[in-house]
Amino acid sequence: MNTAQVSERALLLAPLGRDAAVAGGMLAEAGIESVACGSVPELLELLNGGVGFVIVTEEALANADLHALSGWINAQQEWSDLPFVLLTRRGGGLERNPSAARFLGVLGNVTFLERPFHPTTLISVAQSSLRARRRQYEARLRLQELSDLTLSLEERVRTASKEREAALAQLHEAQKLETLGQLTGGVAHDFNNLLTPITGVLDLLNRRFGGGDPRTERLIGGALESAERARTLVQRLLGFARRQALQTRPIDLAALMEGMRDLIASSVGPSIEVQLRCTASLPAAMVDPNQLELAVLNLCVNARDAMPEGGVLTLSAEAAVLTTGEMPDVAPGQYLRLSVADTGTGMDAETLQRAVEPFYSTKEIGKGTGLGLSMVHGLASQLGGGFRLRSTPGEGTCVDLWLPVAADAAVSFRTHDAALLEPTRPLSILLVDDEPLVRTATAEMLRELGHSVREAAAGADALAVLPGLACDIVVTDYKMPRMDGAELAERIKLLDTRLPVLLITGYTGAADLSADLPRLDKPFRRAELHAAINRALEGRVDTVAALRA
Repeated sequence: MNTAQVSERALLLAPLGRDAAVAGGMLAEAGIESVACGSVPELLELLNGGVGFVIVTEEALANADLHALSGWINAQQEWSDLPFVLLTRRGGGLERNPSAARFLGVLGNVTFLERPFHPTTLISVAQSSLRARRRQYEARLRLQELSDLTLSLEERVRTASKEREAALAQLHEAQKLETLGQLTGGVAHDFNNLLTPITGVLDLLNRRFGGGDPRTERLIGGALESAERARTLVQRLLGFARRQALQTRPIDLAALMEGMRDLIASSVGPSIEVQLRCTASLPAAMVDPNQLELAVLNLCVNARDAMPEGGVLTLSAEAAVLTTGEMPDVAPGQYLRLSVADTGTGMDAETLQRAVEPFYSTKEIGKGTGLGLSMVHGLASQLGGGFRLRSTPGEGTCVDLWLPVAADAAVSFRTHDAALLEPTRPLSILLVDDEPLVRTATAEMLRELGHSVREAAAGADALAVLPGLACDIVVTDYKMPRMDGAELAERIKLLDTRLPVLLITGYTGAADLSADLPRLDKPFRRAELHAAINRALEGRVDTVAALRA
């Protein structure tokens, strides 16, 4: 028997009756070598010569001294966990076989096989044990290779260990972000559902009572501002935690940057001077404003960390032309260049080369994920633009983003002014939402706009009343039990292809929403709801997030 056969042989400890002969014959038919043992001491002697797994009968262990066997099992090397197959007459459950607990404690890695058994069962258990043992041998080989490497190349091992620790730290960060993404993606729907009635009702109260009492207007305005900040917080949290589908539209870049001035100033601190420089009469940029804000904020925070003693942070925007080959993987043409420059410590050539790598960071552990620049780079690529990083040690760093120019004029994305509420004819609206608070608040906003509203708590309820209802538009929630908003829209389309459907959703990671449905993100205010309905009636499928704060 060669070494491989010895290492995979089965040892049979079944001194009574014909169990050893029968089991050995079954194993032989399956091509598995086996050796019978007459006692526990003989088994121990053969164990030291190599073994794949052990088949032992309950009777062979019942009255035997198992201290030596237990000692051998406990002394196994770290790679080894020898499989045992214990043949019993009462199964392995403690209810039927109280002694099983003793054998389990002694043998450790044990599979109970109740007699009588079919040959196929024994062979299946034996082959499973062999496969497990082979994996242990593979682990031994890898450990041996590592040991050899340690003996001959200690310095390389230390380097490899450091790299492994860094990789595990990166993996840990990735797992945290993935967990955060799963958590926020699930919670966002409920959180936005909570915000929707708060925002909507505050908006109605502000309209009815705010103008007559400055104190009331101030208090309601503060509450609305807090609600808007909560909505922005959810969006940014999702932006850090997971990739979101971009909602691009023509944006005034200078207005976006000016709107961020206070946020940037509070983020970088009083020791850093913030300067905004935008060329006059810039064309609109085709971007996702929320994601671009997040990217700019990331760059500003990086700049702050590079200026621990203070300095100057300059944000600038200007028109630029890219020629063929000037930026790899970026088409030539007209762009807007957004630059974020600091007067900080700068980066050496090696750091600059690796700065955009995911998880690469020069900050202390716990001070950053190393995802900031890679996220900004990815956003620029997603938008169809370009990214460039320039830095000089001791002089500072500048990040340039080339953003595509929009064909249309810029639209506002922060306006909640009453001017948005252009007069419209009264509509008959079917409102579908499974959340009573959200449904009530939305219905009140619609009635405040002059529309008549029929409410339904589920998709099935809506389909039941729709045939007898003179309806101009259906406004439905997306995430609902049994039938979601997209499914409801498909069913409505079968009944009346001309009836528009507006989808409202609190689930911000909406990659799975129907692309051909107008959409309004929760939480929303009366002006946004009004504009969304107008767009849906006009047959427009672009999102109304252009009106979002």
